[in-house]
Amino acid sequence: MNTINIRSLDMDARGVGHLENEDGSPGKVIFVEGALPGETVGFSPYKKKASWEAATMGAIVKESSQRIKPKCPHFGVCGGCSMQHLEPNAQVAMKQRVLEDNLSHIGKVKPEMVMRPIYGPTWGYRYRARLSVRNVHKKGIVLVGFHEKKSRYVANMETCEILPPHISAMLMPLRDLISSLTIIEALPQIELAIGEDVTAMVLRIMQPLGAGDAEKLKAFADQHQVQWWLQTAGPDSAEPYYPATSDLHYLLPEFGVKMPFKPTDFTQVNHHINRVLVARALGLLDVQKDERILDLFCGLGNFTLPIATQAREVVGIEGSVALTERALENAKANGLDHKTSFATRNLFEAKAEDFVALGKFDRFLIDPPRDGAMAVCQALIDLGKLAPDLRPKRIVYVSCSPSTLARDAGLLVNEGGYVMSKAGVVNMFPHTSHVESMAVFNLP
Repeated sequence: MNTINIRSLDMDARGVGHLENEDGSPGKVIFVEGALPGETVGFSPYKKKASWEAATMGAIVKESSQRIKPKCPHFGVCGGCSMQHLEPNAQVAMKQRVLEDNLSHIGKVKPEMVMRPIYGPTWGYRYRARLSVRNVHKKGIVLVGFHEKKSRYVANMETCEILPPHISAMLMPLRDLISSLTIIEALPQIELAIGEDVTAMVLRIMQPLGAGDAEKLKAFADQHQVQWWLQTAGPDSAEPYYPATSDLHYLLPEFGVKMPFKPTDFTQVNHHINRVLVARALGLLDVQKDERILDLFCGLGNFTLPIATQAREVVGIEGSVALTERALENAKANGLDHKTSFATRNLFEAKAEDFVALGKFDRFLIDPPRDGAMAVCQALIDLGKLAPDLRPKRIVYVSCSPSTLARDAGLLVNEGGYVMSKAGVVNMFPHTSHVESMAVFNLP
């Protein structure tokens, strides 16, 4: 078996090493699954290209001091985690390095200061999850859980360490329940959402409940203290089933905000980290009580409503009418609607003229999806030429993709005249390679 020295990790938490050419120069790149920086490992390629190979790890010749025994017995098969073999603090350090490398290589920018990372509990943190369901006829079992790594198959999970303990303990009873239902072949997934007092589970059903199904679901709900929702079509079709009324919400106690949500809504998976994230973002935004603030990609108002407790006025913009209507309802429920307004716009087609029409804002908070906010950043560049006085003096950018953050940072700094004063990672998803981060941009 060939061996290789591992120098770094890639975005998928694979060890990265180089073969050596005959003249001693670095040769083909090898991505080794399960290998860690500083290790010398054996490897077996399973995919070969001209300039790189993907490989599985064989024997570890030299082991990293940061390697630990994975807590979950399903690690390596289940695709839910990719970094359980790496010490948690080292995981955060790796993610910080990924962020800095992306900013440097993609955006050609460097923050004036790297912020301390935000991190918290590393187990039982996942308050949102989509669990796949599959009836495996050959084995005579029903599987409920995440997909296997790089596979459409559902992992044979009996427990899950990143789900809250009461959900982990529920996986096997869920199997038994589903195997007893008449709709077993028409139930492809369960959407999990945990609030402060409610554990909601959305059954995605493709045919009506059959005889006896309702009684079984209600008995399970009573025993395990969960609320069933039924989803018969798209996410908007999800409705509470039993109990029929829902008080699903999370709290942002520092700002006195109670945020109702539906289990199919986009909300942060990690409520503990979300509280810290919101507090950090608002601290960086440094809102003054007489200021007007713009919150782009506002969703249900996760940042909008806390900002409203500090600003004279805040405007939230999102691409979905349903979301902006719900965000306004949440503002009313928290007594903040007199300081908030919401609008529906396609922010992926934002233009400088749109910002001119909206008027002057002192600060922006931007929290885009994985695709980033390229159009918004380009619009801000153009705004600098069209109406420079309308540019916000500070932007706080919350990102779930370091590569698109880096691209957008490059636009704001190298073309928009902003300075990236701070950047740092947020460990929203421990044991995964997913990198959340935050950056601050100021006009000089």
